[in-house]
Amino acid sequence: MWPWRWANCYSNAEIGHELFMSVATVKTHVSRIMTKLDLNNRTRIALLANDADFTGN
Repeated sequence: MWPWRWANCYSNAEIGHELFMSVATVKTHVSRIMTKLDLNNRTRIALLANDADFTGN
């Protein structure tokens, strides 16, 4: 699952299920990504990933 999918209304539980992680682990990773990249929501992560061509397209 690529980061751009977060903007498509995937819940933490759905992401965790697909990646074999607990919901708490998903929340931690998302929070750390946002902190390190100085972003304030998942949509911004998805836009940045798309701009950097991390989407696999």
